[in-house]
Amino acid sequence: MPEHPKSTASTASTERASNAAAEVTAAGIARLAGVGRAAVSNWRRRHPDFPKPVGGTETSPSFALGEVEAWLRDQGKLAEVPPRERVWQQIAGHPAGPVTALIHAGCVLLLLRDRPAARPTLAATPDERLAEVLPGPLEETLAARLGTPRAVRTPTAAELAPSVPLLRGVTGLAASSGAAGAVFEFLLGRQLDANPRQFTLTPPGPAALMAALAGPAATVLDPACGTGALLRAAAQAAQDGLIADPETDAPRTALTLHGQDADPDLAALTALRLALTEPTPSAGTATVGTPSAGTTTVGTPSAETPDVRVLSGDTLRADAFPALAADAVVCHPPFNERNWGHDELAYDPRWEYGFPARTESELAWVQHALARLRPGGTAVLLMPPAAASRRSGRRIRADLLRRGALRAVVALPPGAAPPYGIPLHLWVLRKPVPGARPPAELLLIDTTATTATTTAATGATAQAAPAAPAASATGTGSGSGTGRDRLDWPAVETAALTAWRAFDQDGTLAETPGESRSLPVVDLLDQDVDLTPARHLPPPAAAEGAAQLDQVRTRLTETLRRTRELTPPPAADTAPAPGTAAPRPVTTVGELARAGALVLRAGGTGTVPAGSAPVAVLTDTDVLAALPPSGTLPEAPPGEAAEEPALLAAGDVVVPVLGGGAVARVVDAASAGAALGRNAHLLRPDPAALDPWFLAGFLRATANSRQASSYASTATRLDVRRLQLPRLPLAQQRQYGARFKALADFEEALRLAGRLGEQLVQGLYDGLADGTVAP
Repeated sequence: MPEHPKSTASTASTERASNAAAEVTAAGIARLAGVGRAAVSNWRRRHPDFPKPVGGTETSPSFALGEVEAWLRDQGKLAEVPPRERVWQQIAGHPAGPVTALIHAGCVLLLLRDRPAARPTLAATPDERLAEVLPGPLEETLAARLGTPRAVRTPTAAELAPSVPLLRGVTGLAASSGAAGAVFEFLLGRQLDANPRQFTLTPPGPAALMAALAGPAATVLDPACGTGALLRAAAQAAQDGLIADPETDAPRTALTLHGQDADPDLAALTALRLALTEPTPSAGTATVGTPSAGTTTVGTPSAETPDVRVLSGDTLRADAFPALAADAVVCHPPFNERNWGHDELAYDPRWEYGFPARTESELAWVQHALARLRPGGTAVLLMPPAAASRRSGRRIRADLLRRGALRAVVALPPGAAPPYGIPLHLWVLRKPVPGARPPAELLLIDTTATTATTTAATGATAQAAPAAPAASATGTGSGSGTGRDRLDWPAVETAALTAWRAFDQDGTLAETPGESRSLPVVDLLDQDVDLTPARHLPPPAAAEGAAQLDQVRTRLTETLRRTRELTPPPAADTAPAPGTAAPRPVTTVGELARAGALVLRAGGTGTVPAGSAPVAVLTDTDVLAALPPSGTLPEAPPGEAAEEPALLAAGDVVVPVLGGGAVARVVDAASAGAALGRNAHLLRPDPAALDPWFLAGFLRATANSRQASSYASTATRLDVRRLQLPRLPLAQQRQYGARFKALADFEEALRLAGRLGEQLVQGLYDGLADGTVAP
C-alpha cells in the first residue's frame, strides 16, 4: 500500500500523543503483557518505579498507556504491543468515550469494506487532512448501506480529528486480516466484555434457534435489537440457505434487516455490525475530497448491497416502522418493565388481542410483533416463563389461542439465555390470514431436562471405573445440575426444531412423554389459560420401571461394598510431645515453579480454528464436583489465528482458585487432552522431582488453603503460588502419594454411593406415585 511520507511521520507523532493521553486498567495491562491480573498487582507492590495511577478509582485505577508500555519494555516484559491491543487501548482511552470511538472505527471499516479502492487514497492522505476529507465518502457509504434516516450519524471533521490514530490502526488491522467485519466484531466484543452489566445479550445458540423457528423470510424485524444478535442469526441463516424466499422457497443471497433500539449508541453499533456482517459488494468508483482540496477516485458500492435499516427510539411509544409488513419478527424484549407506555398507549391499534396490563409488558411486545407481520408471517419471542401463567394476562393469552396467533410454546433449559437462573420460553406466533380457519391445536415443547448424555449418576459410575466418559463433543457438557456451562445445546435445538417442523406441516403432533405434544386449544381455555409446557406434558415413566431401579440398587450395593473395602485404617497418632517437634522444612508452589520442579499455568484462554473439531474444557465447576470435562473451546473469530489453550496431560494437578475450598484434582487419562477453563490453575510436576498425588494431597490441606487465600467483599481467591508443601525425598513423597490416592478413591466411592442412593430414592418415589412400581 503506498503511503505519503508526511502521512507516515504525522501518524507516528499523532499516535505517540494518543498513547500518552490513553489510559489502561490493570486488566488491560495484563492483556498487553500476556499475564494474569494477579501479576500486575504484584508488580505494583514490588516495583517502586511502576507507573502511578492517573485516573479511575481506588479499587479500579487506570494508568497512562505510554508510561505502562515504556515500563514493560524496560522490564523485558513486552517486546511489542499487538496491533489489535493497541487499537483497543486507543478505543478505551478515546477522549469522546469508547462508544464514539467504536462508531468512528465502524464507519471507516465499512467504507474500506464497501469501497476497497479507498484504502490507498486514505493511506496517502496526511493526518491533518484525513479528518477533513472523510465525512463526504462516509456519508455516501452510510447512506447507501443504512439508508436515510439511520441510527449512524456521519461524524464531522472536528469529531473525527481525535480519532485519526485510531482510524489508521483499524485500517492496518483490516488490511492485515482481510476482514473488516472481523476487526469490528473483535473491538465490539471487547467493549461488551468490559461492560457486562450494561447489556443483555442473546447467546448465539438461542439466536440461531429463533431464526430457524422463524422459517423462510425475506424481511426480518427485531424491534428490540440490542447488539443485533438475532438479526445476525437471521442473516447467517440466509447465507447458509436456511432462510429462503417466502414465495418460491428458493434460497436467497440477501434479505432486508430492520431493527430498532431505545439506546441510540447501541442502535448505531448494531447498524454497523450488521452492515459489516453482510457479503462484500463489488467495487465501482466515487470521489474523496472537496472541490477546493482536489478530488480522488475511490470505490462505490454495488447496487445489489443488502438492505440494513436500523433506527433508534422507543419501539412501543415511537415505532420506527409503522407500515412494515415483515415476513418474520425475532425479538428478545426487556422483561418486567412497568414504564412501557401503559397510560399513553391505551387506545393503540396494535392491541388487537386485548389491552395489556401495566405488569404485562411482554404481551405488549407480542402484539407489536404481530402487528408488524404480513398475514401468515412468523414471530419468535424470547419470553419469561411467568408470561405463560400470570392471571393478569390470561385474557390476551386466550384470544391469541382462539384466533390461532399463538402456535407453540418452547420451554428452554435454565442457563440458555439471561436471566440464566430460570427456564425461559420461546413463543412462536403466526399472524392469522384473513378468512382462514384458526388452527385447532397448540404445540408445547419442554427441553428443560435436555442436557448432555453424562448425567450425575452415570458420570459417577464412570468415575468409579478406570476411565470416565468424555463430555459431549457437540455441546457444552453435562452434569448433575443445569446451567449455561452444562447445556447440550445441539440436543435442545434438535428437539425443538424436529417437533416444530412436524407440527407446522401436519397441524398436530403425537405425544413424546415429557418432551412435546400438541393440545386442542379448547382444552387450554380454562380459568387460568396456563401455557407452561411442564404443566401439560406428563413425565416419562420413572426410571423406566422397577427393572431399571433394580439395576440402580445392584450398583449401589456394589459401590457400598467397595466403600467398605476402601475405608481408611484407623489413624495413628504421630504427634510429638509439645515443644519437642522440629519444624519441617517447607517450600511453596512459586518457588518450585522458579526452580523448574513444576510448570504453573492459568486456564481460561484459548480458541480453536473455525470449523475444526471441538476441544473439551475442564471447568472449575467440574473440578469441584469431580465431573468429567463439560465445556468446549470457542472458535477463533474469522480472520484471526487460534489462541493456544492450556491443555491437560495425565498427572497434572488442577486447582480451582475461587470459592475458598481445599480442592486439588489429579488429571487422569480420560481428562487428558482437554483444555483448562477459567478460574483454575494447572500444575505440571516434573516426575523426577515431584509425585503428583503427594502434591495434590498437601495442596488440599485446610491450613494450607487458608494461609494462601485472600478475601474480597464477595469472594475468596486462592493464590496458588503461596501454597506450601514439605521438602521430602521422592521416595517419601510416593509414600504420602499412595496414601493420598487411597483417600481420593475412598472419597470418590462415597460420592458415587450418594449419587446412586439419591437416584434410587427419587426413582422409587416417582415410581410409587405414577404407578410403575408396586407398593
